[in-house]
Amino acid sequence: MRHFSLLIFVLFSFSLQSQQIVPLNEKKYTDSLQAVIETRNSRDSKATAYFLLSNYYRNTDTIASKKYLALGKNSSKQFPLLAAKSHYYEGQYLLEKDKEKAAEAYQKAIQELSKIKSEESDYFQSLCWYNYGVAQKNKEGYPFLLKIILEKAIPLLEKYPESKNLGFLYSQLAIILTYNAEFEKAGIYNRKALDILEKTAPNSSELFFAYLNAASNFCYQAKGDEAKKNLDKAEKLIIRYPDSSLNASFYYGKTLYFITKQKHDESLIAIDKGLIYAKKFNLSLLAQMFYFNKYDILRKQKKFGESKAVLENILKEKTLMADANNKKSVYKQLSSLSEEMGDPAEALTWEKKYSRLSDSLHSENVKLEINKLETKFQTAEKEKKIAQKELEINKKNLYLWILGLASLFLMILIISIYLYHKKLTRQRAINHLQNLKEIQQKEELNMAKAILETEEKERERIAKDLHDGLGGMLAGIKINFSTWSSTTGLENNQQAGFDRILDQLDHSVRELRAVARNLMPESLLNLGLEAALTDLCEFYSRNDLEIECQALNINHQLPLSVQKNIYRIIQELLANAVKHSQADSILVQCSQSDSNLMITVEDNGKGFDENIYKTSKSMGIRNLKNRVDYLKGSMEIHSDKEGTQINIELNTDAIS
Repeated sequence: MRHFSLLIFVLFSFSLQSQQIVPLNEKKYTDSLQAVIETRNSRDSKATAYFLLSNYYRNTDTIASKKYLALGKNSSKQFPLLAAKSHYYEGQYLLEKDKEKAAEAYQKAIQELSKIKSEESDYFQSLCWYNYGVAQKNKEGYPFLLKIILEKAIPLLEKYPESKNLGFLYSQLAIILTYNAEFEKAGIYNRKALDILEKTAPNSSELFFAYLNAASNFCYQAKGDEAKKNLDKAEKLIIRYPDSSLNASFYYGKTLYFITKQKHDESLIAIDKGLIYAKKFNLSLLAQMFYFNKYDILRKQKKFGESKAVLENILKEKTLMADANNKKSVYKQLSSLSEEMGDPAEALTWEKKYSRLSDSLHSENVKLEINKLETKFQTAEKEKKIAQKELEINKKNLYLWILGLASLFLMILIISIYLYHKKLTRQRAINHLQNLKEIQQKEELNMAKAILETEEKERERIAKDLHDGLGGMLAGIKINFSTWSSTTGLENNQQAGFDRILDQLDHSVRELRAVARNLMPESLLNLGLEAALTDLCEFYSRNDLEIECQALNINHQLPLSVQKNIYRIIQELLANAVKHSQADSILVQCSQSDSNLMITVEDNGKGFDENIYKTSKSMGIRNLKNRVDYLKGSMEIHSDKEGTQINIELNTDAIS
């Protein structure tokens, strides 16, 4: 997920803003609300219908949304609960237009709703607090939003543990945790949401979105199979409503899943289907998210021209580009893409735009701090004038106090700017050191790779020379000796000596073949890793030593270089156990699950000091560590007087 940092940032904003909870059968929903308005229903029923329609159209038809909001407010004046809810729906209408006014509307709603004691009032208070946190997110940050949800919104609904509204809030909290990389915590709240919604609202859009949120959480953990289970459940809910706008969100979930599974062609198909719904229902922000993913996939497929066209289209459309941080990130992507396409001039142009925008954002932040200080200073000046009018006798002292306060503010400003620049310089130094460290690690890995590959090639060459050259020669000598003996007719005492020479020659051939097999076992090359491991265990087995080999679910299509490294790791561990452990039983287990391969070598011997593996400078142990690092693996050692167990986890895709 190379380019996902921008996608996650934008998607988080999109998720908070777009998960507008309407029934899956939208046409039936809107038709029923229109029927309430057009028939002779009570005034409060019509007001509720107006508010729901206003909320339904707020992202797709702002004119209709504003009209229904005005009608709802006019119809709700004589009903305290509806009048209080009108402020909530006003906040919903304003949320994407003026966040400060939206926040004020939510606070008005909370103030009036708190006077009414009912489950519905508690529910709308909870929604007001949640959306107030969303409105203030850009100003106060994510910690503020989390605090609002955990301390204000959720406690209001925990009194109703079977409420689907509580399940909805748990699901929204999980979204925030997911996009802040708190995947385990997000999983807990997703599970809470699903437990409630599957029981109390089995066919609801709240449950539909909860499944999508859970799938997204698993996608960002690269747990595609778990994500698929939740997507399948979401599909069962939405498949009956092909005309619902929520299909756009479903196809976005499928896009994330296919990206996780690296199925690029399927991802592009899901994106195209999702774009049809996004454009049909005027879901411009979601459409841009599809385009971002399309760009990412096309770039991975080396289709640079198409991926560049997608990014340029995003710039022209301007929905996401209203946020300067998004625009800055797109400039950076276009710069690196142009460089990769071999157009350094255009890459430089985009890089300059990126730098100018970065400098502008930095300047805006400094200006904001200065404006805050100026506001405080101006407030102090006003207080000074009021004090001068009231207490003329203290005019001189008050003037000196204000001057001192202004100096203090100026000093704070200077110190703040200094500390900010110092922090920025320190962070740049840290980033530079981190880059150097990553480069060093990469060079070490490349060196280890070269050494191991050279060693394997040399082993294979020597093994072939021994087996085909010297081995063939010794076998030929034995045949010639046998032929000579049969034609010469040796005496009995001479024949016995000659037979001993032939036995010694046989033993030499066997030893030679054993050496050649250790250097490069033919079973590994011809039959694969599983057969080679079985032969290896049989080779080391003796009358007083039982070796059990268990090979489970090993993929026979693993690259030969990966199989060789796995074989060498197990060969080194097994040789050490046979040589040093004094055990009479050894278990060798090798199992695979997707790209993860687990190795366990366990014996009942005398054990050893675990620090030996950390401090030893022997060639075998050093090669063992290099091979584990080469396959991006990890090793755990547990040893005591009752035996030793060594567990190694490897990534079979590390050198694919």
